Amino acid sequence: MFLFQPIFKTIFMGTPAFAVPALRALATAENVTLVATNPDRPAGRGNVLTPPAVKAEAERLGIPVFQPEKARHPDAIARFADEKPDLIVVAAYGHILPKSILEIPKYGCINVHASILPRYRGAAPINWAVARGETKTGVTIMKMDAGMDTGPMLLVRELAIGDDDTAESIYPRLAELGAKALVEALEMLHDGKLVETPQDDAMATMAPMLKKEHGRVDWSMSARDIRNLVRGLTPWPSVTAMQGGKGLKLIGVTVVSEAGSTGVPGTIVSAGKEGVVVACGGGALRLDLVQPEGGKPMPSGAWALGRQLKAGELLG
Repeated sequence: MFLFQPIFKTIFMGTPAFAVPALRALATAENVTLVATNPDRPAGRGNVLTPPAVKAEAERLGIPVFQPEKARHPDAIARFADEKPDLIVVAAYGHILPKSILEIPKYGCINVHASILPRYRGAAPINWAVARGETKTGVTIMKMDAGMDTGPMLLVRELAIGDDDTAESIYPRLAELGAKALVEALEMLHDGKLVETPQDDAMATMAPMLKKEHGRVDWSMSARDIRNLVRGLTPWPSVTAMQGGKGLKLIGVTVVSEAGSTGVPGTIVSAGKEGVVVACGGGALRLDLVQPEGGKPMPSGAWALGRQLKAGELLG
């Protein structure tokens, strides 16, 4: 139950599942007259044209949907301006909004960002926070400016990252936290109590869009750092090693030892039914669940048996 009546005529911009709870909450709290999202894209093995998660939710809620290829196209900007919104709310939309859009609504554009700013500005804050071994993350409700997540902060809410958490496991929790924080910020905006806090640019770190090359394993890293990378980059782009000229996705791994040398980084220390243990730049890592190129996920022990791997062999 929200404590205020719908007041602001609002445009919502978002695309993936992360943005759905925010849209759902916003539609209850405000008068959402338009939802902007990315165009339908081919997905799955059959490349079936699939609508974004936000489009499906907007249609369920009965809200008109607009799917411009580029938000900064003059026709798209004109469409947003014609709506005459009081507010624009953005959550994982996937486009940088130009000044011409930011200046349209009376109360500006508010973004739901999945990190504690100014840390992890950019497209993949959830993944990079986990991949870099953070023990906490959160959401920041911020007022947008022309920069990349550089606008003043309006509200911050934290979320702990457990040692066994992955980007996948905290994704839905952050989505729900973002929705709650958004509603809380809007209540404060209605009450005239919302305070803008400038970001400290000196403390900023970046969370760039994920690419396949981010998942290329570097065995000279510590076992702990490689495990964190696996936690942050699964299921995509995934952390990949090479064996016999073919890729090997590391889906689940365990740190066997934290420090010290167990051999040349990338060397198989042992390979048995209990799993494959690999030497790292610091410590050693057991590969629990792997996926050979062209194959299905399997225990590393079964994979090693099929490949007849032995201690002393090197993974690329």
